[in-house]
Amino acid sequence: MADVVEMTEMEREYETLLAHLREGEMDPFREAFFELHNYEQSEFYLEIEEADRQTMYHFLSPEEVAEFFDSLELDPEEYDELFETMDARYAASMIGAMQYDNAVDILNEVSKEKLTSFLALMDRADAQEIRKLMNYEVDTAGGIMTTEFVSVTSLMTVREAMRHLKQMALDSETIYYVFVVDPDRKLAGILSLRELIIADDDAYIGDIMIERVVSARVSDDQEEVARIMRDYDFLAMPVVDYQDHLVGIITADDIMDVMDEEAHEDYSRLAGMSEIEPASDSSFSTAKKRLPWLIGLTFMGMVTAAMLTTFEDTLAQVAVLGAFIPIIGGMAGNSGTQSLAVAVRGIATGEIKDTSKIKLALREMGSGLITGLVCGLIIFGIITLLYDSSILGIIVGVSLLIAMTLATLLGTLVPLLMSRLNIDPAVASGPFITTANDIISLLVYFSLANAFMSYLL
Repeated sequence: MADVVEMTEMEREYETLLAHLREGEMDPFREAFFELHNYEQSEFYLEIEEADRQTMYHFLSPEEVAEFFDSLELDPEEYDELFETMDARYAASMIGAMQYDNAVDILNEVSKEKLTSFLALMDRADAQEIRKLMNYEVDTAGGIMTTEFVSVTSLMTVREAMRHLKQMALDSETIYYVFVVDPDRKLAGILSLRELIIADDDAYIGDIMIERVVSARVSDDQEEVARIMRDYDFLAMPVVDYQDHLVGIITADDIMDVMDEEAHEDYSRLAGMSEIEPASDSSFSTAKKRLPWLIGLTFMGMVTAAMLTTFEDTLAQVAVLGAFIPIIGGMAGNSGTQSLAVAVRGIATGEIKDTSKIKLALREMGSGLITGLVCGLIIFGIITLLYDSSILGIIVGVSLLIAMTLATLLGTLVPLLMSRLNIDPAVASGPFITTANDIISLLVYFSLANAFMSYLL
């Protein structure tokens, strides 16, 4: 008897919503739909068919669709496909009603034709704010900030500031902090909402604000901004231009997206891929992205092959040496990749400062020395017992010790050097470190074998 799969509560709610859509029952649909969280609404939207989405557009206003579009997670090329079937005016109104920073993210992914059309059709004020944000580089503080924030002036009283906040709150993305500007719109200070509420109504904002404000420049790299917000536990961070005018804020949800994006990017590069590969990519597109890295590795592999050819006479005289090449190369590669991961993570999170780089390199080399010594002693014992040759055991064991020590040092120094040259350290990917360590370990192994060749014959 086939197993009966019980539907979850959320699946039942989605089934009910879909039934309302297909029966044309607008009021019951709207009532049930707005009881869901925005994320749940976006998941429902992604699950239904195109015909049901068209009905949904009739049931909901562009502003209501914008609420859950802020939570939508699609691959870049999917946005362009999605707007093919959505009425252009409806889409323009919906995008204009979104949080401006999220609207910019979407418009950066659609075709130039659609971008121009949407900006022309949407409300002029919304289009102006979105165009302003699109002038900033994508991976900078300006590129991820929102201009939907509330600020007060230092000359206001607390009573006036509270009245102003109530008037402007609806158009603000969030009000975790109250940002204070001077008469020239330059960032002057900051207050938490709690500090504002408990302050005396007649006190001046300039007298109670905190003047020391940590802010970001519009040109700052988003990864650096994420690191600062993490270190300071900020829920929001002000962004200023080169003259210290307050131009926007970056919120915690934006930073979570940045950290997720950077983590995926680093993972892809550590795996030897140039960028994140969407699940919807074709075989040809996937191969096209991976080929440059693999071709580079092929040429590096030819160096390894050339080295083996150089030591062909050594292998011919003592064929058993070839049996231990995978062990030495593999252990060196694994050790190097572990050190690489530690170094890349430390650089990405900011844990590795300039003063601690030498300390990290020495620690990793020490770790390689200890692990190499233990593994070398183990392999020495095994080879001596199985092959009755202590000399062969010494050659393999010492080679393993040296190879693992050098591999951990290389795995640390390469990303540190790349970081110093302002190159993403994740580019020093696992496959490249592994191949480089293969070359080093083979050189060490066969050099020792040649040195002790007379004892092996």
